[in-house]
Amino acid sequence: MFRLSAATPRNRDSFRAATPSLSRDWKGALFRPSFRSLTVTLSLPSRTDIIKVMRIALDGTPLTVPSGGIRRYTEELSLALARNFPDDEFWLLSDQPFRPPADDLPNLKTGHGPRNVLERRWWLWGLQGEISRLGVDMFHGTDFSVPYLPIRPAVMTLHDLSPWMDASWHSQADRVRARTPMLLRLGLANLVVTPSDAVRKQAIARFRLQADRVIAIPLAAAPEFRPVTGQCRATYLLYVGTLEPRKNIPLLLDVWREARQRHAVELVIAGRRREDFPEIAPETGLHVVGLQSESNLPELYSGALAVVYPSYYEGFGLPVLEAMQCGAAVIASRDPAISEVAGDAAILIDVHDRQAWVDAIATLLTDPSAVLALRQKSLSRARLFSWDRTAKLTREVYANAVQRFGKKT
Repeated sequence: MFRLSAATPRNRDSFRAATPSLSRDWKGALFRPSFRSLTVTLSLPSRTDIIKVMRIALDGTPLTVPSGGIRRYTEELSLALARNFPDDEFWLLSDQPFRPPADDLPNLKTGHGPRNVLERRWWLWGLQGEISRLGVDMFHGTDFSVPYLPIRPAVMTLHDLSPWMDASWHSQADRVRARTPMLLRLGLANLVVTPSDAVRKQAIARFRLQADRVIAIPLAAAPEFRPVTGQCRATYLLYVGTLEPRKNIPLLLDVWREARQRHAVELVIAGRRREDFPEIAPETGLHVVGLQSESNLPELYSGALAVVYPSYYEGFGLPVLEAMQCGAAVIASRDPAISEVAGDAAILIDVHDRQAWVDAIATLLTDPSAVLALRQKSLSRARLFSWDRTAKLTREVYANAVQRFGKKT
């Protein structure tokens, strides 16, 4: 039934949202939400004197992996920047081979990597040599890092604080845990970008950063994510994302099994399994379909009874927004970042309240009007986000990083 092809590696502004104050009794809030104001503040300097034309390098290393939120961020942001700023030149640089984004944009280019043995020490020497040869004005570290020498202005994206929250969530993140705090402490990143205000506040508190140095810029779902009328007649719940300890897959399996005792509902799990996550044993009604191509995901999202995302912690929660842009009903954990993204358009539940997850799934299985209400709210909510907006706000950060760097030198 689920015959799916595998993917190939391939001035001050505010973001305001109305978010329901959800208790265990979330069903009433679904139709009659009580709202609290949620504001993500993008604390940018004045738009005056913004540099008109720039040559910008971005870390392309996230493109060496076949999937994941950081890969998607690097790919979509670089494409949106090149589209929106045709006079600028954007270079994706890495010491490893990667497949560049598909769009044929003349101002989006790829570098050549290390040219000698010395340059294999990429972050210390190789990257500096590459950006010097290209005449780059500034560097954007899209994955927790920037060059080790402060020769040019740099911006770092800090996607979340998960490497420092629970060591079991990231078995291979020792380098990030040690390196990123040092780079921040030394001021090698002139400005820091976070995908949500929740992460912005966490970063300021944990790394003792100046508030005006950290800017929250929300991500977006790619335009390819839109409602699709599929042919699948099965009723299924859907999880999309990397299979890793932080995503709380055991809870997902547990609550689905209970729902299946009373209802004919299947579970589809789509995503790359990380090495530190055990294989999921096969069972009736369970479809572990692996990493899916982006062209397959809209139909999967659109056909699901609900997308279920019980993650312990997120920096943004991109699969939640992708699902909403496809018009899917979403049940997700009441994580601060996910709450920013979803607003009142999803059922948000305490990650430790197992019975609430069971009840939410049961309600959607028995109440078509609840599903329809969530689908309509999802589409409305998703319209608030776009990669073009993300790119424009990020470009302002670049210009202001250059200005800050100039004042320091």
